[in-house]
Amino acid sequence: MIRRLLVANRSEIARRIFRTCRDLGIETVAVFSDADAFSPYVADADQAVRLPGVRPADTYLDIAAITGAALKAGADAVHPGYGFLSENAAFARAVLNAGLTWIGPGPDAITAMGSKIEAKLLMSQAGVPVLPSAVPGSSGAGNLAFPVLVKASAGGGGRGMRVVRDPAALDEAVAAARREALSAFGDGTVFVEPLLENARHVEVQILADAHGTVWTLGERECSIQRRHQKVVEETPSPGISPGMRKALLEAAVNAAKAIDYVGAGTIEFLVKGDTIAFLEMNTRLQVEHPVTECVYGVDLVRLQIEIAEGARLPAGPPEPSGHAIEVRLYAEDPSNDWQPQNGTLRMFEVPGVDARFQVPATGSRSTPYGLRLDSGVETGSEIGVHYDPMLAKVIACGPDRAAVARRLATALARTRLHGLTTNRDLLVRVLRHGAFLAGDTHTGFLTQHDLAISRPSTPLASTSTSTSVSAPASGVPVVPLLALAAALGLASANRAAATVMGRLPSGWRNVPSQPQRTAFDGPEGRIEIAYRLTRDGLRAEGADGFDGVRLLAASPDEVVLDVAGVARPFAVARYEDAVHVDSPIGSVRLVHLPRLPEPVVLVAPGSLLAPMPGTVLRVDVTSGTPVSAGQPILTLEAMKMEHQISAPAAGVVSALNVTPGRQVEAGTVLAVIEEQQ
Repeated sequence: MIRRLLVANRSEIARRIFRTCRDLGIETVAVFSDADAFSPYVADADQAVRLPGVRPADTYLDIAAITGAALKAGADAVHPGYGFLSENAAFARAVLNAGLTWIGPGPDAITAMGSKIEAKLLMSQAGVPVLPSAVPGSSGAGNLAFPVLVKASAGGGGRGMRVVRDPAALDEAVAAARREALSAFGDGTVFVEPLLENARHVEVQILADAHGTVWTLGERECSIQRRHQKVVEETPSPGISPGMRKALLEAAVNAAKAIDYVGAGTIEFLVKGDTIAFLEMNTRLQVEHPVTECVYGVDLVRLQIEIAEGARLPAGPPEPSGHAIEVRLYAEDPSNDWQPQNGTLRMFEVPGVDARFQVPATGSRSTPYGLRLDSGVETGSEIGVHYDPMLAKVIACGPDRAAVARRLATALARTRLHGLTTNRDLLVRVLRHGAFLAGDTHTGFLTQHDLAISRPSTPLASTSTSTSVSAPASGVPVVPLLALAAALGLASANRAAATVMGRLPSGWRNVPSQPQRTAFDGPEGRIEIAYRLTRDGLRAEGADGFDGVRLLAASPDEVVLDVAGVARPFAVARYEDAVHVDSPIGSVRLVHLPRLPEPVVLVAPGSLLAPMPGTVLRVDVTSGTPVSAGQPILTLEAMKMEHQISAPAAGVVSALNVTPGRQVEAGTVLAVIEEQQ
């Protein structure tokens, strides 16, 4: 029996595993890098061991350091989580050689599926349908028709993956994919396969014991992706027929039996029409495992542990019930090409989360439906630049797909999320989109429907592209209305005598006067709000439709406005650098602009600024080099991904301020391009 378990991972997956361990009475051990010293998962563990450094290669990818930590803490088992070393056969062997229990498949099974190149050959021999593929530079690569997909042979999560439509761009795409894969997984091997566009990405959850029983726990659809990174997952798939489902489950069982698989794993496929194509096998727990837990009423982590202890699975899996959808909440800026964000998470509150769903009760459906949060962060967490920018997963489970999508979209729209820009609005738009609700999903969904772009504010009556709820048409765009609430909240907070006439903020005059004026920097630029409080009520300026807005009450933390006859509350939160306004019609982050602007630092025309903190990975030019528009100048590495900095126009590199390996802060002038006249 396992007594003390070390999780060789971080963030939300470590917290998820710790919850099950507490339920089982197993002590827990965390490992943490210097960047994670104050992360919530470290505090969740019974013990924690420091891994000095911040780079993955020096910490979470260091096999000797992690096995040493397990022995130092007196652990008798190791769970790899997902990512980092979770699919590393050498790590599994090191754990076993240290006399510890490995929570996962054996090293031979990991080896068989650890290389996607070898895995596809093995699956083809087992009768599982596969796409043709080739190693870059081989004769087979020249036979593939474009477009093609360059993929990392190890790992996943969209790392080391590039779409190539022009043969002339293949070499650079291969080189970039190799670098990214090496950084993320410690293995730079890549391969090339045909790009099956606008297919469904469907995966089958399997669970196998050491006694020959193999379960399939239905399929999950993971087609909603941005840059090959899954953002919405669900089970069951809305577009899989019973016949196709039968074929997928049979293929998954064949794949597991071909390598004598033991433990939890996932077989991934692309499905288009009648075509099924094996993608890869993940020899670990998946990020999206909660949707399977919700629908099947199982705790996959608990079953992993019990299988590692030698338990037998029942002859067949439990029957599914209902539908579940999961969304991944990322710290990224849609207005800046979805660049990862870092900083302090000042507030994080998801309404309606049911604590009873945090640890599924295997075999029990006493509470079948609800809202679940798997989060690696909480209010006050610092989000750094060293790791994946995923903040949390929000999961809803209910009797049918439409009800689940509605519940999840509403919970996200009402989430209070302050301090970081995220993909929250994108997720809400997806969940409320007609094509999604109709089940018409595929890997090109976001591109087809132009959803992965920053959206302007929309009138209150619109619900198709914003987080707005249905409301009488007022003609007031959402963001200016939120800015008006922010201005009124600030007026209440900034005066010692914050209210007059009940809960009205100061600003009321019994004689005509100049209006109160407040300016903000918002998601669409500068917003100016002017208002006065008269005998006849609020008179606001700054947006069409303000004539129909009346102030009902205001305090530093809440403003209530009557908008076209509907009372609407707005929660206002003030921080040193921003004001956040949350309401059922939408949320916004605003920067309060002073009346007398602070002096700003001017930079030379043509300056290329670092979009985020990171490390200069590569510099492609020298000072004095002529460059063309769009030509790569240098590459930054941040949050386990490469970010290419290119010339905005043709010209000459007049200044080059960085070298490979240098750490830079956001806003650092990296280079200057002097445009050609």
